[in-house]
Amino acid sequence: MILMDDIIVEGHPTLNKRAQEVSLPLSNNDKKLLLEMLEFVKNSQDEEIAEKYNLRPAVGIAAPQLNISKRLFVVHFYGFDGILYEYLLINPTLEVIGKDNIYLPGGEGCLSVVRETEGLTPRYNKIMLKAHHFDPYANTVVPIELGLDGYVGIVFQHEYDHLEGVLFTEKLYDELPNAKPAFELPSTD
Repeated sequence: MILMDDIIVEGHPTLNKRAQEVSLPLSNNDKKLLLEMLEFVKNSQDEEIAEKYNLRPAVGIAAPQLNISKRLFVVHFYGFDGILYEYLLINPTLEVIGKDNIYLPGGEGCLSVVRETEGLTPRYNKIMLKAHHFDPYANTVVPIELGLDGYVGIVFQHEYDHLEGVLFTEKLYDELPNAKPAFELPSTD
C-alpha cells in the first residue's frame, strides 16, 4: 500500500527529469505498480481510509512521484459531467488541439508540493492524449486516444507534466489575462 511517506517532494531530482519509456508487453511489476497507484488515489478519496492513513486527497498520481522514473500515471475522478475517468496509462503522448489557455480557479495542488502556493497554472483547453491503458478488470493493455478539455484536460496535463519532469509550481503566474477559468467558482454571496 502506497502511503504519503512514499511520495517524494519538490526538490527531489527525480521530479525534474524526463521519465523513461516503459517496455511492452507490460511486466507484472509494472502492472502491480499501476494497481497500487490506483489503490492510493481511490483510498485518498475515501474519508475514512484517508484519515486512518493520513492521506492527502488526489485525483491522480505519476510514477516519478514515487521516485520511479517510468512513464506511467493513474487518474481516478469524476468530471463535472458525472463520468468516471479511471485510466492506468503507459507511455502517454500529448498533442495540443486548441491553443486557448484555461486554468483551475484557486490554483492547482500536488502530492509532491507540500507548501502553500499562490498563482495560476496555464493549461491548454483541448488536448489529444494517446497512450496504452492497462485495464485491471480484463488484465489487458490496449491503445487509446482521448480527446480531453476543461477540468478533465487539466488533470491529465498535470500528471503528464510529471512524466516530463515539470511541476505545476514551475508554471505559476499571478494572473493570466489571455486565459479563461476551466469552470466558475460558486459565489460566496
